[in-house]
Amino acid sequence: MKVLLKVFEWATLRIERGAKEKKHLLYKPNTNGIIAKKPTSLEEELKEIRRNGSGRDLDGSSPTVQGPSPSSSEFAVSDIFYFCRRGVESIVDDEVTKRFTAEELESWNLLTRSNYNFQHISARLTALWGLGLLIRYCCLLPLRLTLAITGVTLLVVFTTIIGFLPNGRMKNFLSEKVHLMCYRICVRALTAIITYHHSENKPKNGGICVANHTSPIDVIILASDGCYAMVGQTHGGLMGIIQRSMVKACPHIWFERSEIKDRHLVAKRLSDHVEDKNKLPILIFPEGTCINNTSVMMFKKGSFEIASTIYPVAIKYDPRFGEAFWNSSKFGMVSYLLRMMSSWAIVCSVWYLPPMSRQLLSSFSRTEETASYPNTPASCDC
Repeated sequence: MKVLLKVFEWATLRIERGAKEKKHLLYKPNTNGIIAKKPTSLEEELKEIRRNGSGRDLDGSSPTVQGPSPSSSEFAVSDIFYFCRRGVESIVDDEVTKRFTAEELESWNLLTRSNYNFQHISARLTALWGLGLLIRYCCLLPLRLTLAITGVTLLVVFTTIIGFLPNGRMKNFLSEKVHLMCYRICVRALTAIITYHHSENKPKNGGICVANHTSPIDVIILASDGCYAMVGQTHGGLMGIIQRSMVKACPHIWFERSEIKDRHLVAKRLSDHVEDKNKLPILIFPEGTCINNTSVMMFKKGSFEIASTIYPVAIKYDPRFGEAFWNSSKFGMVSYLLRMMSSWAIVCSVWYLPPMSRQLLSSFSRTEETASYPNTPASCDC
């Protein structure tokens, strides 16, 4: 990892130097929003609009036409454009929209998908990128695909077989062992490097584990360190096949979010589940959708209406080695997983936070965000 970081740093410096020599403009990620805005005042922008938008000669070259000074406080029709533009910018560049796009890296990690400046490269850097491409697609990807297919196949087959067993200790024991084994195989398929913090706070049976949500692999990251009964949206395709097989061996709860009857049924099943202290802790992602791992959105209250102990978990990915965020509007599940397996690695940290009761949940979202992003201020509660 340290060697890769050194290579990434050198590649970024080489891009910047090459662009400077060729007088190319480098794309700089705008960390403050989607739209790059110049730090100008209202008065300055109105002056500029009046200069460019007015048909009058404001430079004094035509003495026969006298127009208002750009600094005049009187209203001009061209002022409308300023307020229209600002209004549209505020709609597009709001605090919520930017959380649903992948983060643009300031440094280049030799993945063309992660930085717009990759075309400004030298011959040596091109050769290095080609070597990385060869390693990722010809060496790592086939091995990862083999492990992924093995893990998913074993999960589907074994959970289906276990589903025929009568409910009891033997079924629960086999289900836990199979889930752990298959999840750990899938973690190896992603070359995931996971650091778990404060394992003494791991969720216990009869509790509810809530975590921030970046990607479907959040489930694998957490479940490779302990088994959970999961709650989530019903999916189709490959994910749907996996869901239907898993529910045969373990009391997972899948629902259709658009169905009101499903919501009431889920609430009832959750209450029944947590009352049995012998059942696995429930894993819920209260944000309800995948966020780009730069902030935490407001959690939906339904997760906290059940009288049970809440075990908060914070997951933070390192995008320098591979972007874990799943933009479901752009990528299907299979294409997303292929992107993950063709990255360098998935590096993340998991913090098990102290358990909380319902009386402490008013500040829960801020607690989780502070754990995930300790160097940034608490962001949107939307």
